[in-house]
Amino acid sequence: MKAGLEKGNIFNQINKYEMKIKVLSIVLGLIISAGVFGASVEKNDNFQENLNSLGYQGGKYGADSVKCITELSLYQEAFKQWKITNYKSAIVNDLMPHWRWVFLNCPLASENTYLNGLKIVDYYLAKAPNEQVKNAYIDTLEMIYEKRIQYFPIHNKTGKSQVGDLKGKMGVDLFTLAPERCKKAYTILKESVDLEGNESASATLVFFFRATIKMVKAGNADETIIVDTYDLISDIVDKNIEKSKANAAELAQWENAKANIDNTFEPFANCEILVDIYGKKLNTNPKDIELLEKVTSSLKKKKCTKSELFFSASQALYNAKPSAESALLMGKMNIEKEAYEVAAKYYLEAIDMIQDQMGKAETYADLGKIYYKLNDMNKARLYARKAIELNPADGMSYILIGDLYASSASACGDNDLTKRVAYWAAVDKYIQARNANAEFEELANKRIATYSQHFPTTEIIFFHDLKEGTSYRIECWINETTIVRAAK
Repeated sequence: MKAGLEKGNIFNQINKYEMKIKVLSIVLGLIISAGVFGASVEKNDNFQENLNSLGYQGGKYGADSVKCITELSLYQEAFKQWKITNYKSAIVNDLMPHWRWVFLNCPLASENTYLNGLKIVDYYLAKAPNEQVKNAYIDTLEMIYEKRIQYFPIHNKTGKSQVGDLKGKMGVDLFTLAPERCKKAYTILKESVDLEGNESASATLVFFFRATIKMVKAGNADETIIVDTYDLISDIVDKNIEKSKANAAELAQWENAKANIDNTFEPFANCEILVDIYGKKLNTNPKDIELLEKVTSSLKKKKCTKSELFFSASQALYNAKPSAESALLMGKMNIEKEAYEVAAKYYLEAIDMIQDQMGKAETYADLGKIYYKLNDMNKARLYARKAIELNPADGMSYILIGDLYASSASACGDNDLTKRVAYWAAVDKYIQARNANAEFEELANKRIATYSQHFPTTEIIFFHDLKEGTSYRIECWINETTIVRAAK
């Protein structure tokens, strides 16, 4: 019963619409004959200045302003009624001739002509009986976007160009509705991203990458553009994620776009493929500094630092453009190869070029770890201390010093007491790590629990005439004053 009433309401609305059209036609005729429109034509807020610069010689309402206003009013009234039916009724067949006339003869009358036109084309596309008809409507859709870009290149609210944004929408529609036109969709989407940059719409970036992949698979583009495009759009997405953190809806939209793009890239994200792609690019331009920076950055990001290409690209970048970044890259690469002495050399060079305090602190901390690998305890502690001096919250460097002391315990003593006292100093450092940064509390507590068991026993302490809680100076290379404690 309810469905029947709703259907009846729609028919009533359509009947009212038909009556409105008849009345509107009569009223328009009377107004036109009275010459009223002559004064009103120039009073539209969206009127485009400098029409000749757009390549259009007519006024806003075209060469026949009276006819334009009549057709515009008839189509707009019909469109309102069509909208009431959720764009599903056959009213569209009545409004189509009026919309077409406005579109062809007075393109500056209203920007809504193009927005509404997309709705109309969507309706007919869904009902296209064959590919030939479908392609004709897709041609019309392209034309709608092109004409809107031509006649309304400026956004009516922001006053800024909307060409890039419209090209993005056009490219998405073209890729979605006509996959066989991928090449054209790719070109349009690329133009959009080139124009919009960091302001690109998330959908534009997602479909630009899909079009890129499809171009490569079809043999219309070299596979190297896959990583180029991925790097470009990933950077844009990351910047928008950062910018949208205060807006939950926008943030979710950009995070969804990132996940979509990463999933599309996944089949090409393994080291073997990336090395092959970047290797071809470097063979063509082996001294291109920008390319070397991109290759080393991407391979590092994808954890492909053990590849020979990463080694050669890092070396070439360092030779061509010595910098803190390239020196650190060389250092990390040599760590991967367990060439710790060479790695230390590059890290020391990097420190001289690093400007910010935290960057220096991190590099000193890494140097401490490198010298620990080289079994050079004094230098390992030296650089760990330098790291802590610049960054007091560096709990890991405290833990490193504790590990140095613990690993030296046996070597720093000659009896049952002195072979164990280094564990006191080690635990002191783990406590400092825990106090410096709560992030290291769990790790520090595990080490404290482990090495506290290696303290001298109560009997050993008593035998060597010591008392718990008193101070004790540890000799050897450690040279630290600590507190006497018994094993637990």
